[in-house]
Amino acid sequence: MGHCIYGGIWAEMLMDRKFWYAPGQKGSPWQIAGTDKAEEGLYMDETAPYTGRHTPVLKSDGKRIALKQTQLGLRPGISCSGYIVMKADREMPVKVMLNYGSFIQELSLEVGTTYRKYPVHFLAFDHKVKDATFSICPQKEGRLWIGTASLMPDDHIDGFRADVLALLRGLKAPVYRWPGGNFVSGYDWHDGIGERDKRPPRRNPAWTGVESNDVGIHEFMRLCELLDTEPYIAVNAGLGGVKEAADEVEYCNGAEDTPMGKWRKQNGQAKPWKVKWWSVGNEMFGDWQLGFMSTEAFVKKHNSFADAMWKVDSSIHLIAVGEVGRWDEMILANCADRMDLVSEHFYCQDWHGGGLMTHVLQIPRNIRRIAEAHRGYRRDIPALEGKDIRICMDEWNYWYGPHIYGELGTRYFLRDALGIAAGLNEFLRQSDMVFMANYAQTVNVIGCIKATTTDACYASTGEVLKLYREQFGTVPVKVDGELRPLDVAAAIRSSDQALTLSVINPGWEEVTFELDILGGQFEYQEKTCRLNGVATIYTLTGPDDMAYNTPGQESVVKVSEKSLKNTKQVKVGPFSANVIVLGTE
Repeated sequence: MGHCIYGGIWAEMLMDRKFWYAPGQKGSPWQIAGTDKAEEGLYMDETAPYTGRHTPVLKSDGKRIALKQTQLGLRPGISCSGYIVMKADREMPVKVMLNYGSFIQELSLEVGTTYRKYPVHFLAFDHKVKDATFSICPQKEGRLWIGTASLMPDDHIDGFRADVLALLRGLKAPVYRWPGGNFVSGYDWHDGIGERDKRPPRRNPAWTGVESNDVGIHEFMRLCELLDTEPYIAVNAGLGGVKEAADEVEYCNGAEDTPMGKWRKQNGQAKPWKVKWWSVGNEMFGDWQLGFMSTEAFVKKHNSFADAMWKVDSSIHLIAVGEVGRWDEMILANCADRMDLVSEHFYCQDWHGGGLMTHVLQIPRNIRRIAEAHRGYRRDIPALEGKDIRICMDEWNYWYGPHIYGELGTRYFLRDALGIAAGLNEFLRQSDMVFMANYAQTVNVIGCIKATTTDACYASTGEVLKLYREQFGTVPVKVDGELRPLDVAAAIRSSDQALTLSVINPGWEEVTFELDILGGQFEYQEKTCRLNGVATIYTLTGPDDMAYNTPGQESVVKVSEKSLKNTKQVKVGPFSANVIVLGTE
């Protein structure tokens, strides 16, 4: 949706490259040049389209007609390459151009009468360009079919943007969930399989815009490999059926001699991926969801999906759709034998009417609310006796404000980063109940990374996620004392047995607090760890609580590092998130 994958993670520069919209039509990024009336220069061939439902045909007079797309971004020093799939009713010279103002690069192609892929390559500009134009111009009278086109920067990595990929790697996220989200309830995974140019474009079933299906299972799995992360796939339990879900499991995990495994091998992947994490649908409790149904009906649907998916691969971990209240009570009472985890979602807004502290504390309060509800379920629902069905908080974040980076492309401020940091503290405190938490989403769309056509950066919330992944521990440690107004959590970092503290100051003044590590040592994995006196404090802050980062500009919400000379009296600045690392010997 929005510019998360297309216009974000994926490197394709041309939008609607398979022509879901007729060029010149409202919604299309393609324009017809050389005529005042688009229909005089183009028609859509629906009888034998190259892909999808129709293919544009330019009616050339040999002089004026051109198909073009504007607002392309070019980074300095990065050339770009691609191709156009074309045919003509007679052999025809075609000029392809990439221009910015008076800077023009031209290529001359000789197009034949059957579809062929014609490669194109353009040299790098020496400066950043945000409004380049890509044009296809037939040079002879006749008709020119344009099946599809593609243009990518030459530094892409298997189709993914190199700059965005570098930021994703910096997050070191252990799990990525795909393909959604509300989107999944109308998604047919078959559309994203096979030759990329032949995959049909579709209207986004849940949001706006077009799904080109350039990024399907194979591309998602390659992304996970590039990021050294685990895939988590949601199946379509909205408009989708049981067989579709079971086949998807077999496609990903089945042996080469299974029907789906054979198909996967034909598409270039012989070995099964062995995807471990699978969810049966998304938010099926909501009337906004495609295929929404009553709780009673979905109990039966979930169980049938679970039986079919486990029959294909009994080793996979199934995550059920959850929602605090009657839905959870029904699902947990009737599906406990057919799930490993239960999903929960929450988003926080900015209409609370409170100040900075109220805004920040929304996140940990919601995490605590959901965890407490599940403690109650364990106490009151007989079907949960003896089971450890924990929470998969696979969507959580702030969600408000104008869409600056495309659909749901909200901007995140320092105050949001403090809330995410406080959420990480609360997840640590509730880790007996919360097994997995997936910040939603990744790029642009309520994302921790913001990208334009030329630049990308961590949003304030991305800076927090990166800092805590790098420096904060994972083994909870008890914290006592007067903590207000601070939010404090502590954890042992298993990699080096350092003791780490997370201290969030959601106020407007500097706070000094006393830190006492009882005995100056602790036991961890049958080892006595003694503090060695070496301490470092990492501080995330900015000029004010409404500060934010912008792609292409120097970040103002960022992390600073300094040695901590006095570990007894610690000072933390206003509106800041701090990770203190205490070394051990």
